[in-house]
Amino acid sequence: MSSPEKLVYMANQIGSFFATQRSEDPKAGIANHIEKFWEPRMREAIFAYIDHGGTGLQEIVRDALIGLKAKQQA
Repeated sequence: MSSPEKLVYMANQIGSFFATQRSEDPKAGIANHIEKFWEPRMREAIFAYIDHGGTGLQEIVRDALIGLKAKQQA
């Protein structure tokens, strides 16, 4: 599994990409991408990281991940 630092880097890269897309809500794009392409254990690791502060995550990425976590726990 990837380290928390690597997951933060990857999530922020996804966030930077979707922040530039005019045709899609960035938060929805980030959440959708992570839901589709990250392994469940990677998602669980980034969710746990957020629970411990989420240092280094872009705000839009943190918000997208919090929403995705809530969706998956519903």
